[in-house]
Amino acid sequence: MDGKSVCVIVVLSFLCHSALATSTMKGAYWPSWSVDYLPPSAIEASYYTHLYYAFLTPNNVTFKFEVDDATALLLVNFTSAVRAKNPTVKTLFSVGGANDGPAYFSRMASTGWSRKSFIDSSIEVARKFGFDGVDLDWEFPQTPGDMVNFGVLIQEWRAEVKKEAKASYKPQLLLAAATYYSANGNFTGIPVKYPGASISKNLDWINAMNYDYYGKWTPNATGSHAALFDLTGNLSTSYGLKSWIKAGVPRRKVIMGLPLYGKTWSLKDPEVSGLGAPAMGIGPGPDGILTYFEIGNHNLANKATVTYDAATVSTYSVAGSTWIGYDDIVSITVKIGYAQSLRIGGYFFWALNGDHNWSISRTASQLWI
Repeated sequence: MDGKSVCVIVVLSFLCHSALATSTMKGAYWPSWSVDYLPPSAIEASYYTHLYYAFLTPNNVTFKFEVDDATALLLVNFTSAVRAKNPTVKTLFSVGGANDGPAYFSRMASTGWSRKSFIDSSIEVARKFGFDGVDLDWEFPQTPGDMVNFGVLIQEWRAEVKKEAKASYKPQLLLAAATYYSANGNFTGIPVKYPGASISKNLDWINAMNYDYYGKWTPNATGSHAALFDLTGNLSTSYGLKSWIKAGVPRRKVIMGLPLYGKTWSLKDPEVSGLGAPAMGIGPGPDGILTYFEIGNHNLANKATVTYDAATVSTYSVAGSTWIGYDDIVSITVKIGYAQSLRIGGYFFWALNGDHNWSISRTASQLWI
């Protein structure tokens, strides 16, 4: 092999490596209701490659977005403020969220006219307010019919995005979806599967919600709500990520979800305080939820005992009868390493307002190289 050939190979290798590096997802959602204490200008955008505005919801009859003046100003502030700190960051607005419920999206996705109304309006809003894409947060398609319609929706969405980009001479808008932690679910007693083939073809990536395995719906025992491993079943991030890969979604399109919050319980007996310890219901915080920032303050103020559980890769703290399960820098570090070993596309956080002095966000960004 001559020197010129070697040079070409080296250059191509560098370009391939660069393409892979720049495609890594370091994402996070910004809840718009946190604007009073975390305005867009305060977001440390340098730690992320993608930032999501959460949430916008279309009209429940027309399925078109109706953006009032106050929201319009906030949307503009979000896109401009984060790009001022990181010009390369990609911005998406996220549609829906848990509060909208599954029935709303089920209706929207069930007919051709409602899908088109939603799709056209989403593209219009993205372009008008300077977003790079749209993220669908349908929590969650409940039935086999819903899953079929989910696949049809994103297929039609991609077709319209391509058409709009060609007509406007602009890059295609990014299309993503926040999904259940696993490619398989059972929400109504009937097993369902996400349409892996349609997702692979039509979405740029999925944000797998690898958290909320336990919570107020499991009041009688403590649990690690975002454990990497489950020693007794399939409620784990490792199972969820592997299920998406098994469903045929390209690894680079699978993004691991990380929580910046924890779940709390009130122990039945403070002397019995491990994972799965008997509980009398949820502990402090709305619906038994505290942000990572609040957990740090709680632990300090109450001189809590903090334990890292290597078997599940999770952390919990105990102070009196209060038990809190969450992720900290140690567990996040191990999860990042695991995700990289799977060669998936990256990670995202729910949600930005939960971090403490950007310590988790900074750690994750530095670790994923």
